[in-house]
Amino acid sequence: MASARAAKRAFFPLDEELALLPGQLTPLLQDHLAHLGSWMPFAQASTMLERFTHVLVSKSTAQRHTEAVGLAYEAVQLAEVERIEQDWPQVEEGPPKLVVRVDGAFMPVLQGEWAEVKTLVVAEVGEPVQVKGEQVVPTHSLSYFSRLSEAETFQRLTLGELYRRRLETASQVAVVSDGAEWIQGFVDYHCPEALRILDFPHAAERICQIGEVVLGAGHASLAAWQKRQLHHLKHSGPSDLLANLTSFAAQHLTTQLVAENLAYLEKRVAQMQYPTFQACGWPIGSGIAESANKLVVEARLKGAGMHWARPSVNPMLALRNAVCNDRWDEAWQQSTAQIQRVGLVRRSVQPKCVAAPEPAPALAAPIPAAAVEPHADLSAPSKPAAKHPWRRTNYATKARMAQAGVQARK
Repeated sequence: MASARAAKRAFFPLDEELALLPGQLTPLLQDHLAHLGSWMPFAQASTMLERFTHVLVSKSTAQRHTEAVGLAYEAVQLAEVERIEQDWPQVEEGPPKLVVRVDGAFMPVLQGEWAEVKTLVVAEVGEPVQVKGEQVVPTHSLSYFSRLSEAETFQRLTLGELYRRRLETASQVAVVSDGAEWIQGFVDYHCPEALRILDFPHAAERICQIGEVVLGAGHASLAAWQKRQLHHLKHSGPSDLLANLTSFAAQHLTTQLVAENLAYLEKRVAQMQYPTFQACGWPIGSGIAESANKLVVEARLKGAGMHWARPSVNPMLALRNAVCNDRWDEAWQQSTAQIQRVGLVRRSVQPKCVAAPEPAPALAAPIPAAAVEPHADLSAPSKPAAKHPWRRTNYATKARMAQAGVQARK
């Protein structure tokens, strides 16, 4: 009786037809594993997969697979940016009034370092409502885009999300921020005529710090003084307030904290016209940006004991954006198509003088060699011609604010 030959690993002719991905898991299990890995630590993701499907995978497999799918989705989003920069397609009519928030949050990376993740939030603006005697401007239909990158690279990578949210066709756009210079560059690039609003809590913090220096942190009247100043700022504007602050702190103008805070406020007078902003129905706080930092970044990438390798951060952020934007199904389909088309290719978006990133993570099984797409260099500025519709924005904010006596920053 002849002995049976040992089975060997082989290629099944229907793999491609059935759209199977590399690895030992079915596409559905790979979908579930990556989805779980984007929400929770990889050890928990592998445990949850086993509990629901009775399929056992290791923590390292969960990590490799999740990051690989994120890497593919990151490549998909980069390709969309390049398509926009090449074609500058027409933008369909969108919501008339959008608010944009841009902020940064630090997260731990290997070797005891901290790196800043930048996040864009876009939201539609609702009608103001009164809550406990104060005007509150609700926002809805929020979406997020986050990356660990330099400011100039980040502003270009957000083209895809802003195109999707149809920023170019909005008749009114406001940007609420902490006033950082890199954010002003972001606004200059994407929507230079948008109304710029300094986040009220940031202005309030600067004013309160001046009071603490002049009166003393434990002074009995400090809280009442701070309350009066902030009420004046919110309901009467900054002009008289800044003059009063300078007089109030006359004996402490050489103190570094006082000098820095006064200079910060004086530079942003146009961004602190809160009575006018509120009358026009704009929010004056950047709470949704800070919430985005917690929801998108910190909830998954800033857990106890976590320290991420830099090449792993953006693939995870891409997946966090997908789940927080409620676009997982779309992201999964695009990512798997990317893997089937070219494999796992990490395409740098840094200037060519920057050292190449570490090798990309692999799926559970090696991916066959595939044609590598050309290197993408997003270091040089790019914008359509002056007469292109993307440059003929329809923002009415500048004219409306001018009528109200507010100068929008160019």
